[in-house]
Amino acid sequence: MPIKIYNKNTAGRRFSSAQDFSDITKTEPEKSLLVIQKRTGGRNARGIITVRHQGGGARRYIRVIDWKQQDHVDEPARVAAIEYDPNRGARIALLEYPKGDKRYILAPLDIHVGQTILASRQRIEARVGNRMPLTHIPVGMMVHSIELIPGAGGVLARGAGMSAQVMAVEGGHAQIRLPSGEVRKIPEACNATVGMLSNPDWRHVRWGKAGRTRHRGVRPSVRGKVMNPVDHPHGGGEGKHPIGLKHAKTPWGKPALGVKTRKAKKWTNRMIVQRRK
Repeated sequence: MPIKIYNKNTAGRRFSSAQDFSDITKTEPEKSLLVIQKRTGGRNARGIITVRHQGGGARRYIRVIDWKQQDHVDEPARVAAIEYDPNRGARIALLEYPKGDKRYILAPLDIHVGQTILASRQRIEARVGNRMPLTHIPVGMMVHSIELIPGAGGVLARGAGMSAQVMAVEGGHAQIRLPSGEVRKIPEACNATVGMLSNPDWRHVRWGKAGRTRHRGVRPSVRGKVMNPVDHPHGGGEGKHPIGLKHAKTPWGKPALGVKTRKAKKWTNRMIVQRRK
């Protein structure tokens, strides 16, 4: 997907770019696979903000993605359309099964309308879009939408342009190199889809102005050092002063910026072969 650069005829266009959507083949979503998105504005059930800088934005519908692909095992599905999903960077593919059922999946790179893909628990051809257990995928192959628990649905490598690599399969586990560089052991019975995800140029989009970010539901973020001392540990002082602390802190006084948040004794540490870069 190429990136479209605007002419510099206004201040908002000067530094902005956008997707050209040349890979989209269907503009209207499948109504039977839509769910209304409930917006919380970052607030919990008590009305307290638990995630800051969320709110507003354009109205969206959730496209129901089939993360498991277990309802139609060993049934060939035809790719009916490649669609835009406002809730993610990657494209989604509309699948049609022989009996008329339709499902959405994440669209791999280089998949095209009319192509037939298959999800199976057996060894099948390692072709882009096919889904099977890791034990049947050749070593060195790029995969996405990887399960951590067999049958639970894909949770790893789901972003636009993302993919993970199968490094080895032995001892009941497959060693997968994730996009972060981490090498992790995953049960070999877990499913994964062959290929890299679509829309790798998503990361190069420049939003250009604050209004486009607000349309995405992202509210402004205020730096702590421009606040008052009562509002933030970084606040106070005259002019553009430094933080003045040994390390950066959150508004609630906890260490921030580069601090490891993973628990030292997390039970899944034994599954990590090599830490991320």
